[in-house]
Amino acid sequence: MTDLVEIAAELAPRHGYNSTSLPGLRILRSEVMLEDVPVLYRPGAVFVLQGSKQGFLDGNVYRYDADHYLAISVPVPFRMASQADAGRPLLAIYLDFDLPLAAEIAAVIAKPDAPPAREQARSLVSSPMEPSIRDVLRRLLMALHSPQECAILGPGLIRELHFRVMMGPQARPLLAALHHEGAADRVVKSLSEIRERFHEKLTVPALAKAAGMSVASYHSGFKALTGSSPMQYIKAMRLHEARMMIARREAPIATVAMQVGYASPAQFSRDFKRHFHRNPSDEALWLREHIGEAS
Repeated sequence: MTDLVEIAAELAPRHGYNSTSLPGLRILRSEVMLEDVPVLYRPGAVFVLQGSKQGFLDGNVYRYDADHYLAISVPVPFRMASQADAGRPLLAIYLDFDLPLAAEIAAVIAKPDAPPAREQARSLVSSPMEPSIRDVLRRLLMALHSPQECAILGPGLIRELHFRVMMGPQARPLLAALHHEGAADRVVKSLSEIRERFHEKLTVPALAKAAGMSVASYHSGFKALTGSSPMQYIKAMRLHEARMMIARREAPIATVAMQVGYASPAQFSRDFKRHFHRNPSDEALWLREHIGEAS
């Protein structure tokens, strides 16, 4: 792992997220210890090369460190802690799933003559960092050092990394969510609708009806997949989107509150501080200081 750390450190000289020339691939450098930070990751995978992180969701702890990586099948709000310092910064590779590519790979992996899997879909999965994963990460980081190699080999390496994650030892729950299998199928589809319409006035009965489920079964399936109720999830989506908009200075705070679905700026400020433990202006400053330019 030492050579991976050295290569990643060269590619991520700045504190926060460092972009790469490959779409959907970033390298995080963090030099501070963080506790109880609300996060909302995109579908993808996080590979920690140095330092460690823990995710906390619905009473479960998900480790992602030098020995484990985290796969995210659907965007889900959870709390995070990380260990790092200036002398030994946390270095992590963030891969955003190319969802059409993931669906293509999932279709190939699924055998037409096999009985349908009944694995419960899960939003977060922590898996051991296998040699095959380390190998493709090493080749990917090496290619990033050369624009020519990256242009020619990069897309194939990204494809291979998707494949390795989806073939990992704990990949069935991930595939169940990505491929819309099992009992969570309708909830996964409903999450897509929420992500597109979170700024609108949404109600649980309407969402349950659109999913073809009773309110009780919708609540139960939603909680099983995301660790929260539908309305808690919608509120978190609004607050995280507002957080990024404010950090990017896209509009005044009161305007952002309305754009994400709040009728009352005062209620927005109360909910924001309750969720992030800081007011919107202070959180934007913290985000830019610790994460870099919001992305």
